[in-house]
Amino acid sequence: MSTVLATTGEQRASLLYLVFAGGGTGGHLFPAIAVAQSLRRRIPSVRFHCVFFGTDRPIDRRIVEPHGWELVEQDLPPLPRAPWHWPTFLRRYRRASMRCRDYFRRQRPAVVVGTGALASVPAVVEAARAGIATAILNPDLKPGRANRKLAPRADVIFAQWEASAAFLPAGADVRVTGCPVRERFGRVERAEAAECFGLDQTRNTLLVTGASQGARTLNRAVVAGRDVLDAFAADWQVLHLTGETDYQSVREGYEGTAIKAVVLPFTYDMPEALAAADLVVSRSGASTLAEITAVGRASILMPYPYHKDMHQSANAEVLVRASAAHLLPDQIDPKLNGPALGLLLDSLMRDDARREQMAAAAARLGRPDAAENVADQLMKMTNNAAPISGCECLERSC
Repeated sequence: MSTVLATTGEQRASLLYLVFAGGGTGGHLFPAIAVAQSLRRRIPSVRFHCVFFGTDRPIDRRIVEPHGWELVEQDLPPLPRAPWHWPTFLRRYRRASMRCRDYFRRQRPAVVVGTGALASVPAVVEAARAGIATAILNPDLKPGRANRKLAPRADVIFAQWEASAAFLPAGADVRVTGCPVRERFGRVERAEAAECFGLDQTRNTLLVTGASQGARTLNRAVVAGRDVLDAFAADWQVLHLTGETDYQSVREGYEGTAIKAVVLPFTYDMPEALAAADLVVSRSGASTLAEITAVGRASILMPYPYHKDMHQSANAEVLVRASAAHLLPDQIDPKLNGPALGLLLDSLMRDDARREQMAAAAARLGRPDAAENVADQLMKMTNNAAPISGCECLERSC
């Protein structure tokens, strides 16, 4: 579907055109959405066009389309390990690069912003080659493979934490802004949040989330430790975000218990979910931690156990050192994870003062203004950008 804008020379001069590149998970999309929303709020009199170069995974369309932004789906498989898969991967990567190159020739953006993962690489590389201003969002403490590759080409790197500079090229323009979160984080009242999910606002709420795609070992750990939750059923309730795959099995896991549990495969209403929460059990993806700290909530963090560099563990340590969270290593086996998680839940669910102290520590780490900060700096970068050239329509193909 094309978006055609009738333009005059004067109108084109006022058009701010940005590209965000990256996708495949909410962690690579929601920070960019937050920045795009901030830009749209501050320039209502200027026509603002934003394009997301993402992936063909359903999650990208699910997150981007409700905002009315254009999504360019890229057919990019994961980096292969087996050498015989490399020719196919390289063909698809070159096809994505050529598409970006052609797109930028026809519609020259003011800035291209990489948001992480492989889907960000073709657009940022081709933008740098074309002399277009580039930036990357680096919310993880340790940059991932895509950001390590792109860092030398980026004009600016927006980082969540100071310590990230040690993992980036010497001389890189690293600006510590925090990780952008959507405006509603920290602005939702508890009563509104409870109503959103059909929760009882007089009870405490345990939020369990594996982020946008869910987390199987975390889900199984909670279900394996449900006896502890059952013991607190009179005063606590559970909001459990499972991901699509585990939704039915988790629902069944709560059956036969006294636990009031609201089980959902996904929600776009994470500001409301965190506003309702008194304690969070989650992975420690960078954008998840940005949201937890923006709202200020006590948490038990179970980092994703399969990453070679264990970068989620490094993220979690930032909160642990600040006494804002407990780190629980994911041992994968629910027979091990369940009892370990149960002990922590039992300790924290009965100790209101301790949760409040952890929540206050988390809030001190939060940067709820990160999206505004990044938007401000992108606006400054556009001042020196070349004017839009090429055809006078904004569409995927002319």
